[in-house]
Amino acid sequence: MAAAAALTSATFLRRCGSFLPTIRLINNRHRIINTAAKIKPLALNRSPIANGESASLSPSTSSSTRRKIESQFLCYCTGTEAEAGTEAEAEKDTVKEAANTLDIRVGRIIKAWRHEEADSLYVEEVDVGEAEPRTICSGLVKYVPLDQLQERNVVVLANLKARNMRGVKSFGMLMAASDAAHENVELLVPPEGAVPGDRVWFGSIDEKDSLPDAASPNQIQKKKIWEQIQPHLKTDDSGFAILDAKHSMRTSAGPIISQSLKNANIS
Repeated sequence: MAAAAALTSATFLRRCGSFLPTIRLINNRHRIINTAAKIKPLALNRSPIANGESASLSPSTSSSTRRKIESQFLCYCTGTEAEAGTEAEAEKDTVKEAANTLDIRVGRIIKAWRHEEADSLYVEEVDVGEAEPRTICSGLVKYVPLDQLQERNVVVLANLKARNMRGVKSFGMLMAASDAAHENVELLVPPEGAVPGDRVWFGSIDEKDSLPDAASPNQIQKKKIWEQIQPHLKTDDSGFAILDAKHSMRTSAGPIISQSLKNANIS
């Protein structure tokens, strides 16, 4: 354990590939297990790790000796801060990959009206490039005048499971930006030239042809993909919608924006 105590904040623990044939991972630490070689006697007050040694256990090693060795021999490996940064980047790439399984599309509101049973909800018929428009319920009554919803282009999250909203089944969600206090909310705006059904993704224009297939609504719900991705979505200092502060939210016609809310949450 002396070696573990000596680790500083500039290093991190990771798996040690060189010991894999003789160890197994227990609670993020590699503990030695059975091998054919015989072990040399180890003093109880001496750590093989601290002294830069390796050891292995034979089938004939007594239980008491085995326990003493296992209590001392905990293999730690350290990596550099650069390696830690690489792992963080890989995690962000995983977020991006998951985000691109969301079926986000450009939509156009054909008509909108107040929900008869819910004062805070609008009901919209939205063209998302399918044979029939989708019915979507949105809690925007406090934030967007009804006349501003008519015949406007919007951004729709289309592979959520349908939800019953006070007697009206909603087949998707209109995406919007909001400030931290959630006092100001405005719908995201697709670029000029975008048409209903255009796919929205996160990344560069060159990545359009290598996007993964959209997940099914059941997968989105079961894996909680939207809940994992939503905290990573913001608008930047210029109002552009981005993922993890670097991946543009875009269509083939250009990026998605918020008209006036900067450094805002997206949901």
